[in-house]
Amino acid sequence: MPEALITLEIEKLVAGGLGLSRDESGVVLVRGALPGERVEASVRAGRGVRQGVTREVLRASPDRVAAPDLPTVDLAHAAYPAQLAYKRGFVEEALSRIAKLRAPVAETVASPHEWHYRNTAQYLVTPQGLAYRERRGRDPLVVGQDPLVMTQIQAVIDRLNPEHLDPATEVAFRASRLTGEVVAALIGAGEPKAFLRASDHLLDAGVTGVSLAQPAGRRFGAGVRLIAGEPEVQEQFGRVQVGVTATGFAQVNPEAAGLAYLHAAELAGSGLHAVDLYGGSGAIGRHLAPHFTRVTVLDSSAEALARGRQAVAVSGERNVTYRSGDAARFSELGTDVIVVDPPRAGLEPEARDHIHASTADRLVYVSCDPATWARDVGDLTRRGWRLGEVTPHDFYPQTSHVEVVSVLER
Repeated sequence: MPEALITLEIEKLVAGGLGLSRDESGVVLVRGALPGERVEASVRAGRGVRQGVTREVLRASPDRVAAPDLPTVDLAHAAYPAQLAYKRGFVEEALSRIAKLRAPVAETVASPHEWHYRNTAQYLVTPQGLAYRERRGRDPLVVGQDPLVMTQIQAVIDRLNPEHLDPATEVAFRASRLTGEVVAALIGAGEPKAFLRASDHLLDAGVTGVSLAQPAGRRFGAGVRLIAGEPEVQEQFGRVQVGVTATGFAQVNPEAAGLAYLHAAELAGSGLHAVDLYGGSGAIGRHLAPHFTRVTVLDSSAEALARGRQAVAVSGERNVTYRSGDAARFSELGTDVIVVDPPRAGLEPEARDHIHASTADRLVYVSCDPATWARDVGDLTRRGWRLGEVTPHDFYPQTSHVEVVSVLER
């Protein structure tokens, strides 16, 4: 599709970290621009909203800073205080545009670390080195130094020779801020014995365990087998410790997530029974345990539930129960409070129906997507729920992603 160089004035930043501007042909969304800037951008021709990329900044925002040219960061060209303000704006915009609500949004809670916060990363194995999977049509970009990952992961990367990881096509890491340990998973087709040299190389580079995952359409959907060492590391999220693996889901910024979980527990209050839907290994549910007679954690992932049961067996929390199930078919009587932290797609319509039909009079909604959160909040408020506190939390500095911690009451 042909591109043209166009000079544009950037009005504001919208979800995805894109600068919104307009010309005689309509709206243009520009990557790498900030509000108040005048930029020259290469813009793809087309109907409707067009997309562009900043090529030269003709008038810079006072918030602009130098940024690494990496596919993993789309807001690093803004100073961190400005990033926090923009993320609050994304939540406010979603509330007014999608939920059709006017409600106050608190200032964004900052991440304790602006860089080197990620405890997990997954890279392509190429002859030139570990590489980012480039999403915008270019060749894979060799990592070298990754400013987002914890220094423990970078130390392992620095010691690796990609030739010794053959026949793996990708490698994933998980580090622990609590212990400093790193576990890895090789991704490739074949039996474990074909990966013993690669596994030994990773152990020599400093990891404490190596697993093998077969390539699959759904991430790690073809099963994971331990080759050597430990399968997981212990990590601290707020007040609780959880075992995390290189292949299982867990929040990538444990300290920022811990702040959000403590906040969610505060909003949940106290009572007889709390239900944690999409609860995973119970990182949020276990924060509720001191304030409720019993807590039920519901999730469809057997791996996450097993990790949660193991964690409470060690910690001795006897009022937390784990159940396998789908949030869209959840049915629970005698619930005071429901906590949800759904995937990016938000709550399924059936889940919203069950929440509304439940005996709960309070819903704590933690979200990783302001748009689907606002859609669900709009639906629930039209059914008679009232939106209370709304606070953005930053789990992903240098990117446009933002989490939301909120509460609704009957």
